[in-house]
Amino acid sequence: MSGLVEGRVVIITGAGRGIGREHALAYAAEGAKVVVNDLGAGADGSDVGEHPAEQVVAEIKAAGGEAVVNGDDVADWAGAENLVKQAVETFGGLDVLVNNAGFLRDRMLVGMSEQEWDAVTRVHLKGHFAPLRHAAAYWRAESKAGRAREARIINTTSGAGLQGSIGQGNYAAAKAGIAELTIQAAAEMASYGVTANAIAPSARTRMTMGAGGEMAEAMTAKEGEFDAMAPENISPLVVWLGSVEAGSVTGRIFEIEGGKITVAEGWSRGAVKDKGARWEPAELGAVVPALLEASNTPIPVYGAR
Repeated sequence: MSGLVEGRVVIITGAGRGIGREHALAYAAEGAKVVVNDLGAGADGSDVGEHPAEQVVAEIKAAGGEAVVNGDDVADWAGAENLVKQAVETFGGLDVLVNNAGFLRDRMLVGMSEQEWDAVTRVHLKGHFAPLRHAAAYWRAESKAGRAREARIINTTSGAGLQGSIGQGNYAAAKAGIAELTIQAAAEMASYGVTANAIAPSARTRMTMGAGGEMAEAMTAKEGEFDAMAPENISPLVVWLGSVEAGSVTGRIFEIEGGKITVAEGWSRGAVKDKGARWEPAELGAVVPALLEASNTPIPVYGAR
């Protein structure tokens, strides 16, 4: 390994399984000291009584790396504060925050309950903001004390958040919020030496596999082929974004699947028509279609017919 993040202190949320686990192993392999956060919840957020973070930490230590378990709820304000405090007290600082934790409660909007909406937006959106907020406070204090760190925030959005996804309105809305939170953090934290970027990964995990055998089969590579859906394909970009080398990259969203990396380009101003005065409603029947005709066609929502 190159030692790209040698000695850097990294928090990874939801790091007990799937993509988060691969992030933890990849950072440790490149020399980072890792705080492995995971509640051990099921794919729907339920308590399944497991402790996968301990297994990840044991694997890192067995390979000669440094890691520690954290079991705080990242969407709990005090829990998120404790997560950052543990990193600082255990390893002497914090350089990288990788927000990855999440789960699904899929339902069409017409049948979605308030609890299903609240649970998903809480763990994804608040579960990104709360650790980010406490890490940001630490980095601001360090900067004001003359000890500015070349800090990095890497958030996890989704194609569902960028384009929408039928049956996942709560998840899509939360992930869209994470994308904008990333852009906001990049702008607000730049003066403290902090960058913020996000990834929208596509990989085989508990959330993407679901219960259907057809999905599992479609996302599994044949023997001898490159496994484009393997979760470990996502981590190299996340490790690089957490390095000192990535200091000039901030406020960007990257889609990644297998060996393909795409820079996502979100809301931007398209065609414009300026009357120079207030429009009358009846006038807009000709104006709006012309504007749409001159603009790019939106990417279809996942699952839309």
